[in-house]
Amino acid sequence: MSEASTDSEKPEKDAPYRAPAPGPKAIVELRGIGKTFFRGKEPVKVLDDLDLDVPEGSFEALMGPSGSGKSTLLNLIAGLDRPTRGTITVAGTELSKASDGALARWRSQNIGFIFQAYNLMPVLTALQNVELPLLLTSLSSSERKKRAQTALRIVGLEDRTHHYPRQLSGGQEQRVAIARAIVNDPKIIVADEPTGDLDRQSADDVLNLLDKLNTELKKTIFMVTHDPAAAERANVLRKLDKGKLK
Repeated sequence: MSEASTDSEKPEKDAPYRAPAPGPKAIVELRGIGKTFFRGKEPVKVLDDLDLDVPEGSFEALMGPSGSGKSTLLNLIAGLDRPTRGTITVAGTELSKASDGALARWRSQNIGFIFQAYNLMPVLTALQNVELPLLLTSLSSSERKKRAQTALRIVGLEDRTHHYPRQLSGGQEQRVAIARAIVNDPKIIVADEPTGDLDRQSADDVLNLLDKLNTELKKTIFMVTHDPAAAERANVLRKLDKGKLK
């Protein structure tokens, strides 16, 4: 005669269903995005019926051949361009129908930009370059300076506060550009070939900094790159070809 099963061995027939914990919400949502430019009268389709979700707090890299639409997609996410069709919602705001003025205000509060060419003003010091985005805000001069100094400290350049771009290495210039990108505490950092003009060591330093911004400061990063070593640092790698994500 077999032993009776204990209560602990019986399946819980009436146990309530517990749904799995939801993942991070999407901070970028693109639906049915198309973008067409015109070369004279000839239409050139750059993006074709593209959907994209980028979770909040992610670090994503976008690769693809030249002319595939990578920078166009980045500009759409950053509110620098508008789609020919489709909807773009970023950080809770639907961008497709926003006015130019509303988009400018939205960018100043939500987006940090990092470019391949740094785009620093040569006549301004590192501190003054970092402070530039804050001139669009109502912050006092002392508060702007304090925030710029904090951003330079985060990127490890507190000792280069009063240096001009010509007095900095390429890697240091890019770190100043990153400090400028984070000084307004943006929700999303968009980076267009951030290591493209750097030697390997400087590029690795910049990528380490982006890792830090993502893991420690929880910044969402969307990066366009041709550099496989840079793409490997991202949590998600996407590929764009002929206007479609692969």
